[in-house]
This record gives sequence, structure tokens and C-alpha cells, in this order.
Amino acid sequence: MAMDFLAGWPYPLALATLFVVVLLRAGATYALGRGAHAGAGRTRLARLVRRPGFRRAERLVTRWGAPVVTASFLTVGVQTLVNLAAGLARMPLRRYLPALVVGGAIWAFIYATVWTAGLAAWRRLWELSPVTAIVVGTAAVLALAGYVVRQARRRAEEPDDDAAADEGELAAHDRRP
Repeated sequence: MAMDFLAGWPYPLALATLFVVVLLRAGATYALGRGAHAGAGRTRLARLVRRPGFRRAERLVTRWGAPVVTASFLTVGVQTLVNLAAGLARMPLRRYLPALVVGGAIWAFIYATVWTAGLAAWRRLWELSPVTAIVVGTAAVLALAGYVVRQARRRAEEPDDDAAADEGELAAHDRRP
């Protein structure tokens, strides 16, 4: 697992480590977006910023600002897009940094707590019944795989905002005299 390195660590150290990790990761994503602001349309990043998920994140950041950055840390898979959108939107650091710190602290607390409690519960279940532990683990992996597949299918079915806009522009152009 990605956080196996935390196994056996004291809770405060695990919490602090996760906090530093999330600050560096999210902060780097924001910095990437901020640095790519001017040239985003001419790079590989252009494909990402045209995706419907990114556009939704960008609209949220533009409308609500820092609270969206903080709230994004309560989600899975959205926080990267929100931090990138905040950078591309050139959200001022005086607004972004407090949102990053609060959101990062919440994220670190949740992950450290869930990881610590989950690992303890898993060990206890294994002690009681290894077969049950394997069945529960397999069910969890299958549920996660089903969720990922469902999300991928949903994204594939979403209309591409740029394609729809391009078709609309072409249709309007064809109607002009």
C-alpha cells in the first residue's frame, strides 16, 4: 500500500509527515498551474485544462475561491484539479496558503486517523480469522475497482465542452451570410 511506510510510527509523527507531504504535493501542483498560466494553451497541459472535470474545478475556484481549495482536501481525485485550477487562475498566495494549510491539516488528520485505525482493525480481524480478513480485503478491492470503472465510464460519456463549443461556432458561422 502507498502508506505502508507509516506502519508502526507514532501517531503524531505520522500526522506531521502526512501534513508535510500534502503541503508539498498540493503546493507544487498550485505552483505548476501558476507557472503554466501563460503558456498553458500551447503545451500538453492544454489537453488537461480542456477536460470537463478541470473546467468544473476552475469554475468552482473562480466562483468560491479559497473555501473550495480547503474543501477539495475532503475529496478523492478532485484536490489535484482544484489546486491546479487555483494556480492557473493565479489565486493570490495570501488566500491560497491559508486554504492549503487548513485543508492539508484536515487531510493529514483524516488519513493518519483512518490509516491507524484501519490498520489496527485489519490486524485484529486477521488475528480472529485470516479467512474473513482476506474476504473483507478482497471485497474492498473489488468495490474500489468498481468505483474506478464507473467513474471512468461516466467521464467517457461526458460531452467534451470544447467539441460542443466548436460545433456551435461552426453552425453559427455556416448561418452567416
